[in-house]
Amino acid sequence: MQDKKFITISGNIGIGKSTLTKKLAEHYKFKPYLEQDVKNPYLEDFYKNMKRWAFHSQMFFLSKRLEDHYQLVVDKDSVVEDRSIYENAEVFARYCYQRGFISKREWKTYQRVYQTCKNILPAPDLIVYLRASTETILRRLKSSGRKIEKNINKKYIEDINKLYDKWAGNFDLAQVVIINYDDLDLKNRSVDFYSFLESLEKFF
Repeated sequence: MQDKKFITISGNIGIGKSTLTKKLAEHYKFKPYLEQDVKNPYLEDFYKNMKRWAFHSQMFFLSKRLEDHYQLVVDKDSVVEDRSIYENAEVFARYCYQRGFISKREWKTYQRVYQTCKNILPAPDLIVYLRASTETILRRLKSSGRKIEKNINKKYIEDINKLYDKWAGNFDLAQVVIINYDDLDLKNRSVDFYSFLESLEKFF
């Protein structure tokens, strides 16, 4: 593995992306890029008036992801990324558009910027999509220590899961490996992690 590798870990909220990012980085001696808890200056306004501030909030997240992706590209080390710019656009921003929080005119503007990002940014070598049922994700969210995630409703998780499945099934810029994550516990069972590594061997 002398050549630089760029891996992205994708999946719904609370599914375990950060845990896997850290474990893969440690195992392969890659540099982990974890999703940063950056304060979005529009987020508080968004929760008060979603239709008014969804576009601004999503554009901020897109710009932050663009900065992060650039850092990944110029980094000389092999890297493992926790969530990508593609998911922000194809899952979370699209969700806002489908719910009517982002207008058609705003969506066209957003897509113009996003498509340009896709065209100029080198894609990952591999995307690992962690897929789990709505029930599994909700159970893990309830056991997490993050209060905001414990209050996420079932319908939201279902909608995001559907968008993730559609995105992962159609993404053509990189190899996508879909992992059924319902029965895996990489945080507490080492045997699960080594079983998971076996499924990735052919990509290294």
